[in-house]
Amino acid sequence: MEKLAIFDVDYTITKRETLFEFFMFLISKKPKLILHIPKSFGASLLYAIRLMTAADAKRYFMSFVRNIHENELKELVKEFYDKRLSKIFYVDAIDTMKKLKGEGCKIYLISASAEFYLNELYNIKEVDKIIGTKFKFTDGYYSGEIIGENNKGEEKVRRLMEVLKEENIEVDFKNSYMYSDSLSDLPLLKLVGHPYLINSKKKKENIEILNWK
Repeated sequence: MEKLAIFDVDYTITKRETLFEFFMFLISKKPKLILHIPKSFGASLLYAIRLMTAADAKRYFMSFVRNIHENELKELVKEFYDKRLSKIFYVDAIDTMKKLKGEGCKIYLISASAEFYLNELYNIKEVDKIIGTKFKFTDGYYSGEIIGENNKGEEKVRRLMEVLKEENIEVDFKNSYMYSDSLSDLPLLKLVGHPYLINSKKKKENIEILNWK
């Protein structure tokens, strides 16, 4: 049986929110995208005051990639990783991945962020699997639709189990690990024998809090 070390991404292995970082990176490459700020940040505000679901807010926010062809987007995503994303990792997160990989764990990153740019995190050699929110592209362009559900909360567990079944992997969850900054990941935290909250001010049950830098 395999042991997993599961990591959320935003504010768990990264110091900042990756979608916002991606948006700001694209604005630096394509200044006209600044016109999307009212729509994208309006969606974020509506989500913050609970007038819009997380999935709907994400769809609206992601409108800034609508007119970028998938082939160009792939190149931009590579540059985003090199110039921005790779610069905001917590050193402690990467060190923990290396340690647990050395102890025989498979390293899984499971996030609500967009899988099409999170896939660049395979550049971290310890990472075995990335599971993020999938977005639909039609004729090479972002359609504004999420494939399936927003990968958050219970959906993360469902997607993980789906992947494990597809790949015929049996897991020793009692001896597995989960790291997250948020109690929204409680379904995954409860799944493993070694759950940890990262830089959290809210303690839940017996989940140990780690302070990563």
